[in-house]
Amino acid sequence: VQLQASGGGLVQAGGSLRLSCAASGRTLSSYDMGWFRQAPGKEREFVAAVRRSGGSTPYADSVRGRFSISRDNAKNTLYLQMNSLKPEDTAVYFCAATGGRLILSTMTLKRSYDYWGQGTQVTVSS
Repeated sequence: VQLQASGGGLVQAGGSLRLSCAASGRTLSSYDMGWFRQAPGKEREFVAAVRRSGGSTPYADSVRGRFSISRDNAKNTLYLQMNSLKPEDTAVYFCAATGGRLILSTMTLKRSYDYWGQGTQVTVSS
C-alpha cells in the first residue's frame, strides 16, 4: 500500500488543522493505522492509532483531548483532526499502516508498522 499524507501548514497557537492520509494500491480496511510525528532533532514519536475496524484509538498523553483520529475506509483515507494546537506540536507528521493485527500495547510502537507516508509539515506559531 502507498500512503500520501497532506493537510499540514502554518497555523497560530490555538488553531486547528486536519491531516489526511490517502492510501492507494490496497484497500485501507485491511490495515491498522497510526500517526506519528518527528520534531527537529528528536525521535519520531507516536501520536494516535486506530484499528482497521475503527475501534481502539490510543493517543499520546500530549495530544489526548485535543487530537482525534478517524478513518473512512470507503474513501481509503485516514484523518487526524488537530485542535488547540500548541507550538510544541510543530513537527513533520507521518501516517503509517500495518497489515498485522496489533494488540493495544503495540499500536504505539514505530516497529509495528510496515508502511509509511512521506510526511507533512505542521508548524504552530506562538
